[in-house]
Parts: sequence; C-alpha cells; structure tokens
Amino acid sequence: MSLLHLENFGNVHALPILHYRMEFAHLVREAFDRVRPDCVAIELPGTIEAQFLRGVRRLPELSILAYGAGGQTVFLIIEPADPLVEGARLALEHDVPLHLVDVDIDRYPSYPESFPDSYAVQRIGLKPYYDEVVQVARRTPPAIEDQRRERGMAYRLQQLSATHERVLFICGMYHLERISQLFHEPLAFPHGRVKRGDVSLSNLHPECCHEILAEHPFLSALYELRRSPLPEEERPSGATLRKSFHAFELILGGKKEVSERAVLDESVQRSARHLGPEGVMPDRQRAFLCLFLEAARHYAQETGEQVQFWQKRTFFRFARNYALLGSMLLPDLFQMLAAARSCVDDNFAYAFFRLASFYPWQKDATDLPTLRVSADDLWGGARKIRFRPKEQRKSKGLNGLKMLNRKREARPGEWIDGFDPSGICSYPPEDITIEAYGKNLKKVGARQLSEEQSRSEPFTTSMLDGIDMRETLRNLHEKRIYVRENRRVKSEVGCVVVIFDEDRGRTRFPYCMTWHGEHDQESDMAFYATEPAGNIVGPGISRCEYGGFILSYPPRRMSDVWSDPDYRFALTKGEKLLLAALDYSLEKDVIYAAPKPPRSYIKQLAARLGRRIVYLPLGSLSPLTLKKLRIFHILFGRDKRDIAKDYIW
Repeated sequence: MSLLHLENFGNVHALPILHYRMEFAHLVREAFDRVRPDCVAIELPGTIEAQFLRGVRRLPELSILAYGAGGQTVFLIIEPADPLVEGARLALEHDVPLHLVDVDIDRYPSYPESFPDSYAVQRIGLKPYYDEVVQVARRTPPAIEDQRRERGMAYRLQQLSATHERVLFICGMYHLERISQLFHEPLAFPHGRVKRGDVSLSNLHPECCHEILAEHPFLSALYELRRSPLPEEERPSGATLRKSFHAFELILGGKKEVSERAVLDESVQRSARHLGPEGVMPDRQRAFLCLFLEAARHYAQETGEQVQFWQKRTFFRFARNYALLGSMLLPDLFQMLAAARSCVDDNFAYAFFRLASFYPWQKDATDLPTLRVSADDLWGGARKIRFRPKEQRKSKGLNGLKMLNRKREARPGEWIDGFDPSGICSYPPEDITIEAYGKNLKKVGARQLSEEQSRSEPFTTSMLDGIDMRETLRNLHEKRIYVRENRRVKSEVGCVVVIFDEDRGRTRFPYCMTWHGEHDQESDMAFYATEPAGNIVGPGISRCEYGGFILSYPPRRMSDVWSDPDYRFALTKGEKLLLAALDYSLEKDVIYAAPKPPRSYIKQLAARLGRRIVYLPLGSLSPLTLKKLRIFHILFGRDKRDIAKDYIW
C-alpha cells in the first residue's frame, strides 16, 4: 500500500508535511522518485538560502542556523529527519534547481499547533491524515502573517510553474489548502524582507543533540544510515561494553579494547538493518524496539543482569500509557527514559539514554564555530530526569557515581596474576546477605505451613483467633459469621534451596562448587554458577551469577554434592540440589524456591525419607531482592578480602 499523497494544482505537485518528523522526510524521498521534478520549492525564506545550503551540504553533520528577528534570535536546526532539509538535499544531490519560496517576516506569532501523532501516517497513509488536519485548519482563521506568507508562496509558485514542467512543492499541511486556492488567483509580488546580513551557521555541539533535536539522535542516525545502501553485517562481532576479560584471553595477551563509541556505532548499524527492507519507510515503533533491545544488550554486558521478559512488557505498556496521556500514539524520549528507570532500574535508564543520545557523525570541533544550545533557548522550557546508576551513599567531597570510576587494569593480563586457585573463598558481606535471606525464607515457609494448617468454622461459642472475613463473605447467603483458628506448625525448617535457572541446556552455568561454612554462623553451601574466568573484575576477583544454591545448617557436614553417586538420577542441577537438601536437612521441612514445583517423584521420595517440601514460587518473592542476591564474587585467595571493596560495586 502506498502511503504517499500529493496535492496537484497546475503543474505543481505539493506534498503536505509536518516539520521535523521522520515519516514525512521519507515521504519526500518517495515524492521525489515519483514526480521526477525539474524544480523543487520548499517552505523557507530565500534570505537564509546561502547559509542554509551550506548546512545541508555538511550533512550528516548537524548544523544550527541563527538570525535576529523582532529583537529575538531565531534558530533553525538542520537535521536529516526534517522533510524540508531532505527536499533540499535531494535537489542538491540530483542537480535540480532549488527555490526557497517563503516570505521572510520579522515578527511571526507563536501559537500552539496540535497535530495528530506522525506515526499514524505509517498506519493509515498520508491522505486520510491530511484530510483530518485540513478539517481542523478550516475551523481556525489564519493570522495576518500567515496570509502574507501564503500569498507570497502562491505567487512564487506561479512564477516557477511558468518556467518548469514539474514543480515539487514541500509545504506544511496547515498552509497548503489555502496556497492551492490562491494559486489560481492573480497575485502581486509579496512584501517582505529581501536580504539579511546577520545569518550565521554553527556546528551543533554533540552534547546538545539529545536536548534540541526534534527526532532524538538515535532515530535521526537510523534515518541517515538508511538513506544509502547499508553495509553488510560483520560476523562475529567483537564489540562489547564490558571491560572484563576471559582468563585464558588474558594469558594470551588480552582482548583489544573496544571504544564505547565503536560499540554504540555498531548498535546503530545493527538496528538500521533490522528496520526492514531498504527503501521502505522506517517504522518508528520497530526503531523503539531496537533501541530497547540494544540498550538491554549493553546493560547485560555492563552489569551481568538480564532484562527479563516481564520488564520488557511492562516498559512498553508504561510508555504507551504515558504517551496516551499526551494524546500521542508513541512515546517521546523523555517518556521512554521514565519508563526505563521505572520498569528496570537507573543503570538500564542510563544505558538507554547513552544509546538514544548517540549520533555517530557529530564532532565538537569542525571548520565552523561550535554552538551549545539548550532546550530552554529554543522551546522556552525543558523536562528534567535524573539517573542514579548505583545506590551509593554520597559523602562530602566524593563522587556518587562510583560505578563509573571503578579501577581498571594498568595492562592487559595484570589481574590474572592475582589468581591462587588453592585459596578460593567468598566475599564476607555477600555471605551475610545470603544467610539473612535464607533465614527469611525459612520464616516465609513456616508462615505458609501455618496458613495451610489453619481452619475456618461458623461462629458458635468462641471467637478463636478472630473473624475470617473472606469465608464470611463467601458464605454470606448462610447469614452466619465464620471465625478462624490459626494452628502453628511445631516443625522447624531445615535446608533452603533457591533455583533461579534450571539450566536444562547444561551450558549457561557450568561451574559447580560445594564449600563449607567458615564458622558456626554460616551454612554449608553448594551451588552452580557462571564460569569465574568469564568475568574478571579485579586482581584475583571474579564476578559470577548463581543458577541455584542450597544452604544447609549446621556447617561442615556437606560432602561434594556434584560428585555424589546417590544423586545421579537427578534430571537437572536444581533437582540435584533438592535431593541433597532432603538428605542433609535435620528438620522435616525443606524450603524449595524455584520457577516450577518439583516433580511428583521427588515429592514421593521426600515422603519416604520423612521430609516435606515447602514450595515457594520464585515469582512470589521480591524480584529486586533476587536480582541483588543472584550476583556474587569469588576471591582467589583470602588476602583478596582486604582489597575486594575497591573492585566490587
């Protein structure tokens, strides 16, 4: 289905547009291919032509044009996703005469214009979209300044149509209907300024791009890349934002350090390929999905944490509802950042912002003077959002962003020198956290058992432990009050098993370990996790991720779970940990927190052993706590405990 629509009057083929919107910039390309014009006219005044064309020739580098009007400074951003800029660019590339036909007016009133979301064009096409805008425009009488401009543009189109066969006119849709009517009337030469001496062109500073571009830099970069044939994707890719190295790579001399700019550039190129076939209008919604997925990739590389499916779903639902509050179909950058921070965390929001604000071609030093401009300068207002990438206590004189200033290797392979496999140990603050969580799970399990043993009965002579409102309302037709008796379970809870991932493929969590508590306040522990050599964060310090673990108290009783032949019939690593918990528990009840309940065979085996499995669905536990608990560190040597705090964040 063709999305393009042109308004024709005489030999003028007019394209109605919204300024600074990517969808309309693409429609300009389609209109140029269809009309094959011998003249292009755009809705800009000829007094700024020289500097404007200089800025267009600089693309993809961004420029900002400025001049004084009515005692104020007027700014015009020259960016690739603007349809007027695209029209001028095509004219220059194909050696087609370009004319700026608008009238230069010093004082132009500023009033709000409400247009439907430009993404609607992607779904319904330009014709029904334009018809709706025209209906609204007819109910609003034009200002005197608009009438002057429209009469001036119509006059100049009359002159161009007399000397050219096919004129492509790119104009804001608010003005187009009245211009088409004036085109058939006799008009006089327009009255307006014919020359300006204060027009300046500057290079836009890279740090200002995310704040003042109408389309955020990531989207503008995608559009710019898709203007020309995309290079073939290189496989495999070595770009990563994570600065840790695999131990064996360190021994061989280390990886090449990949700059952050190269990683972001690769993400932009990969996203441009995923937007669909070349020549097809880029789908803004798919571009937002690519932005989310690439930010999630960087987030996982930097923190070791994966963005879960439920977080992805919540993000897009949050962003959609936020956009609907402003009568828009899709969210803007601020709304997506708010959703990223709210639905994942500040680290993800920062990764999202860093990629969304990246524009590969912009430099802070060029042949033009570089200008810093803020949203307050252009729009008279701005919305602010703050990121707190890590919850650090900010002390006087210290930088609160500790994660951004953590220590680095002086040379590749330096940290591998600190490895002492014979002295492997844990990081004490993490031991305290996990022991406390195990005790909390025991309380949760005991409370669940008590609730299962509780009973409700109609009130007769005793109130027991109080009125059971749920049961009373459920049996309201009986017109009786139900009371509840809470029966506390005398049994204590023994071992605790927590399974994050069953690792059925047996490849994601290959590292299996059993270690004993160092004192009477610690449990014996068996776990399976990611390979320690895969993420080295300090000298003899590796960062790992649990797949699952067991806590058994009292300590120094557990033999190696992973080589025990009694558990060889277990189907998964998580099931092997559960069998060990049934064996080593001194109490009847065993806590099992996992995404899925255990097999019925394991429950029968537990009954024969005189044990009872208390299953806690992993989804019923705090996801934020589980997220923090899942990451731990292995120290190769007890001497590393003194320096670990400088490398663990």
